[in-house]
Amino acid sequence: MTAEGFIVLGILIGIVALFVSEKYPLDIVAMLGLGVLLLLGLVTLQEGFSGFSNPATLTVAAMFILSAGLQRTGATTAVGRLMVRFSRNHFTALVVIMVTVTIMSAFVNNTAAVAVFIPLVTILAGRRKLSASKLLIPLSYASQFGGVCTLIGTSTNLLVSSISEEAGYGAFTMFEFSRMGLVLFAAGVAFFLLFGRWLLPDRQTPELAAAYQLGEYITELRVREGSPLVGKSVLESRLGEDHDITVLRVLNTGEDGWAPLRRTLQPDDVLLVRGSLTDLIRLRGTMGLRINADFKLRDETLQTEDLRLVQALVAPDSRLIGHTLKEIDFRNRYRALVLGIRRRGETTNMKLSSVKLGLGDALLVQAHQSEIRGLRRGDDLIVLNEVPGSLLRHKAPLAIGILVVVVGLAAFDVVPILVAALLGSVALVMTRVLRPEDVYRAINWQVIFLLAGVLPLGVAMHTSGAAGWLAEQTVALVGDMGPVAVLAAFYLLTAIMTETMSNAAAAVLLAPIAISTAEQIGADPRPFLMAITFAASTGFSTPVGYQTNTMIYIPGGYKYTDFLRAGMPLNLIFCILSVIFIPRFWAF
Repeated sequence: MTAEGFIVLGILIGIVALFVSEKYPLDIVAMLGLGVLLLLGLVTLQEGFSGFSNPATLTVAAMFILSAGLQRTGATTAVGRLMVRFSRNHFTALVVIMVTVTIMSAFVNNTAAVAVFIPLVTILAGRRKLSASKLLIPLSYASQFGGVCTLIGTSTNLLVSSISEEAGYGAFTMFEFSRMGLVLFAAGVAFFLLFGRWLLPDRQTPELAAAYQLGEYITELRVREGSPLVGKSVLESRLGEDHDITVLRVLNTGEDGWAPLRRTLQPDDVLLVRGSLTDLIRLRGTMGLRINADFKLRDETLQTEDLRLVQALVAPDSRLIGHTLKEIDFRNRYRALVLGIRRRGETTNMKLSSVKLGLGDALLVQAHQSEIRGLRRGDDLIVLNEVPGSLLRHKAPLAIGILVVVVGLAAFDVVPILVAALLGSVALVMTRVLRPEDVYRAINWQVIFLLAGVLPLGVAMHTSGAAGWLAEQTVALVGDMGPVAVLAAFYLLTAIMTETMSNAAAAVLLAPIAISTAEQIGADPRPFLMAITFAASTGFSTPVGYQTNTMIYIPGGYKYTDFLRAGMPLNLIFCILSVIFIPRFWAF
């Protein structure tokens, strides 16, 4: 291998390490890798920026827009309501949920589909007296089943198809994945119907105040005679700015509103406040306040007839991702208070305003009914136990029709998938289903920059000889066992990488190696590329292996081990089935 190859290999190892560490955002790491490649002259300017003009990248952007059209019109919600109606017990609920979500995710971005279905499934679980933890892992996994059934099911499919075409082995067709996808779908549904009741936990959801451990941070304070707060409004008291104390309500005012900031405080007023025990004890002495030692926090304490307590998840593509509550001025922008934050089962109660929010973070929100309706209609949060709202239901058939035309044009080779998707995106704007600003918001720019940054690394691996050298090592290890063993090796390696880093990045990095390996052993690369595609799009074993797993972690009340227990056997089953059937559908 040349010196350039060793340098590219070093860059590859560094990028994978940064991906796994999650110290920096994925798109920033990808751009860093691209910058280093350009700086060292390992790719030309044209090659370096080819990721932005790659048909797969542009098609992924267009598919985000088409998915947004369905979501904005409530088309996906309407399907979800039918799902709730036909789910009568645990058995029928599993079948209906998994079939519905699989079909939808074959044509719609699966994170968008799961975002719509999470509140619907929690509502279904409540109505049928089922545990949501028995249904949400199947929901997430089924969205992945659907993603491997069509070319547009996931960005990974489009990427590997583009790499195959550029290498001279042809692009994949719209339904080329479907036979294998249906085999995996049938196996996945059977797996949960036969073993789900033992593998999935049966957890009852505790009160929200208890789940967020608010008892240690929320209490009642009585204003004493002679307190320096008497005669001041809550706003003038500067309890929040100077003492990190949030006044949630003034309980004896007769007002149902949250934190009446301009009301003048009087002796014997009772404040419901949130703060640390240390701050409260210090405040008691300096501000003439008395802590209610008998106070016991219940959800009812934080609610009135109009004031409600709800749990909301940070949605995919939310404007909140990467920002703190303070940076986005959450309280004034959404007219709501955040009382607690949970992330992957861990509760954060201190310094909420300084926590950078991420996908799937759960916020305990206190707000009026009208504000909750606004949150439900928006794109930033998924309000649990609330049916997603829509203002454009009358245009749902139009959005569905546009998607059907896009799929049909691509499936029958009338026009390339990129052309069809772009025309569909324009049609959504021209028919006023989406506004131009909605189009830009619909695109997950982190994914776009990730793909644009990683694709040139694949080019550098090929041109520098790094991919060929890695292929030689692969052949030396398992090549003597035949192409089936090589295929199994690529599937397992991709599956492992997917559980620890971006699935699209894993596929892009391994695809050039797979092509070089196939050429060395004299086999068609397409079976190996298919193994990488299916393995990269089915990450079951960890809550971070796939975005949809992260999204259902908190609503299902799951633990890390729940994914290991349910996901590892399913990953093994899918590996065995892929090794058996991929060579049958795509000959070596």
